[in-house]
Amino acid sequence: MRVKVKVTGIVQGVGFRPLIYRTAVENKLNGYVKNRGDAGVEILLEGNENNIKNFLKDLKQKKPPLAQIHEILTTKVSGKNEYGKFTIHKSSKEAELSGSVIPPDIAVCDDCLKELREPEDRRHDYFFITCTNCGPRYTIIDQLPYDRENTTMRDFQMCSFCQNQYTDPANRRFHAQTVACPVCGPKAYLTTPDGELIKHKDPIREAGKLLSEGHILAIKGYGGFHVATATTKDKPLMRLREVKHRSQKPFAIMARNLETVKTFAEVSRKEAETLTSFSRPIVLLNKTEDYCLSELVAPNLHNVGVMLPYTGLHYMLFDDVDEPAFVMTSANPPNQPIIKDNDEALKTLGDTVDYFLFHNRRIAHRCDDSVIRMHDGKGVFIRRSRGYAPAPVMLKAKAKCCVVGLGGELNNTACVLLGKKVFISQHIGDVENLETRDFLESTMQYLIHLTNARVEAVACDSHPKFTTTRLAQELAEKNGWQTVQVQHHYAHIAALMAEHDVNEIVGVCCDGYGYGVDGEAWGGEILLSNREEFGFERVAHLEKQPLIGGDQATRYPLRIAAGILSKKTDVREWLQQNAQHFPHGEEEVQVLLHQIQRKSSLIKTTSCGRVLDAVSAILGICYERTYEGEPSMKLESAAMKGNSVLKLKPIIKNNTLDTTQLLLEIFENLGKHSKADLAYLAHAYLAKGLAELAIEKAAENSVRTVGFSGGVACNEIFTLTMRRIVETAGLRFLVHEAVPPGDGGLSFGQAASVGFSHF
Repeated sequence: MRVKVKVTGIVQGVGFRPLIYRTAVENKLNGYVKNRGDAGVEILLEGNENNIKNFLKDLKQKKPPLAQIHEILTTKVSGKNEYGKFTIHKSSKEAELSGSVIPPDIAVCDDCLKELREPEDRRHDYFFITCTNCGPRYTIIDQLPYDRENTTMRDFQMCSFCQNQYTDPANRRFHAQTVACPVCGPKAYLTTPDGELIKHKDPIREAGKLLSEGHILAIKGYGGFHVATATTKDKPLMRLREVKHRSQKPFAIMARNLETVKTFAEVSRKEAETLTSFSRPIVLLNKTEDYCLSELVAPNLHNVGVMLPYTGLHYMLFDDVDEPAFVMTSANPPNQPIIKDNDEALKTLGDTVDYFLFHNRRIAHRCDDSVIRMHDGKGVFIRRSRGYAPAPVMLKAKAKCCVVGLGGELNNTACVLLGKKVFISQHIGDVENLETRDFLESTMQYLIHLTNARVEAVACDSHPKFTTTRLAQELAEKNGWQTVQVQHHYAHIAALMAEHDVNEIVGVCCDGYGYGVDGEAWGGEILLSNREEFGFERVAHLEKQPLIGGDQATRYPLRIAAGILSKKTDVREWLQQNAQHFPHGEEEVQVLLHQIQRKSSLIKTTSCGRVLDAVSAILGICYERTYEGEPSMKLESAAMKGNSVLKLKPIIKNNTLDTTQLLLEIFENLGKHSKADLAYLAHAYLAKGLAELAIEKAAENSVRTVGFSGGVACNEIFTLTMRRIVETAGLRFLVHEAVPPGDGGLSFGQAASVGFSHF
């Protein structure tokens, strides 16, 4: 009997062919297995019918741990048997099927770590030790199929030792494309800021010592460069903040091990599982009361972003030092992609760092670290990137057409929606310049190539001036695709509906900004949405509030606070008392007061994020936004220490939640109650008011599901408060689990809103 089997999914780069080989031999079958140019695997089996049945059963039950089988297509083949044994054939470039993809980069496995520490092992102290089950994948591949000659490992010819392991079916490195050793593999080396080589027999451990002494280093990893320094010394952190122009934005850190993390952060069982998973994301952890790291790591926040080592190089950095953790922040100029090339790093970071720790393997695709936080034991993606992208999110329903989504302007990703799978790219960033736009376009094109997708439409934001909107129009014209613009907040809710396979929902969407259908700035919306009808009804929202100075108000939230409070009280004296918090002092205050009087010309917004920012400014928590979400994040940190001693019943009129009275209540209670309690009041009022509105609209429209999306859904107090109220009312409450609720999930929502409707 002869059978041809085609397997789609994540089946290249995960030890799938070696497993097929061993399974075929065990079942006494002849034939071959080979990779295909569509990221799938082709198998030809010759032998006894029962043995073939057993093989197919084993294929489903014994797949490698990192493999994902999406579909197995089996067809009988006529003709006589041709093969006398089973072999791994040379890969073909055939690309017939769609929907397979290369796996994400994964952390070094325990077996390799054991060899790294074994003095007698050939790979003892080899910083890029990997095997079939671990190491880089997505960041090193240039083209399909996933074979060594199609990756950046082709620059390193295997020595006889590695070659023998590569061809030995009994070895863990059988057909491992990243196999290498100190003799034949990539090399690490230390240089001065101008690239002059520093000769040292152990450059990695020397780099660790330099970090612990307070030096700043640029360190090349799998998907790009990190800028690193000590976490217990203020001086290098102050200098790093100065050179990176990051006065307040928290730094991600890499800790020695899980036990060390527990000395400065609270770690739940679920958080520990996530930290130690093969994806190795950054996890936002609450600081302990005896937090021992410098306050300059995550200023005025209750949590700190922590990850564990995920390469041999990272483990070795900690070997000869006492430092519990190192800062490991992405190396990129403001609003530009993470740096991946050595020459680019020297040019861009030479004035920033004291030393470079390089390696000489090229990075094909840059990839930032992923970021996750827990809400009551459930993971929420802040950023979905390394360790997860481009692995697909599996959907329950099948899209009606193949769609590309380009996302928005901030925290951008691209995605390809194909059947029951959505392939979301790594983190792109803020698309505000040519470099990031080009990164977005090239990543999107590569994702289409990897998945062998036949794209029919491209979806983008409805804002007419977004770079992504113009890019969508260019791509549509070039490729003959249809362009569909999707309203920002509907895209957020559409992502939620597709992720959870619901057709109708009352969706609460709260964030900083989205272009409304009326051309105004939205950001605190309740939408009645239907997935199949490609549409929504805006049934309620937050009160419209003035943005005095437009974009200036988003940077200096005292402007927002003044505009809101001026509706009910005289803010002149208060603003003059706070004149030092404006860039131009008293002069700016006078201009601001004049603008308040000219009410008719003010831009208005329903943004929930802007209301939270205003509260943060009134409480003196944050007067200037130096990074995205700063005032609101610091407000949440303050609220985590507060409680519900203060009550304010939500004021709802004409499907609008009043926010002016909330700010007045907080303003009038300054000094009478703690900042923490007032910060908590703001969260409780907004969350309760929005939940009550959503419940009311669900009842009016006979809808049983309420969802919460947008950047504010990353806020733990907000989300848990809404969940409690909605579920107490007997309704289902949905939040994102597989994609970020913020703009990192927007591309998925855009594609889903088109792909599941009759566009």
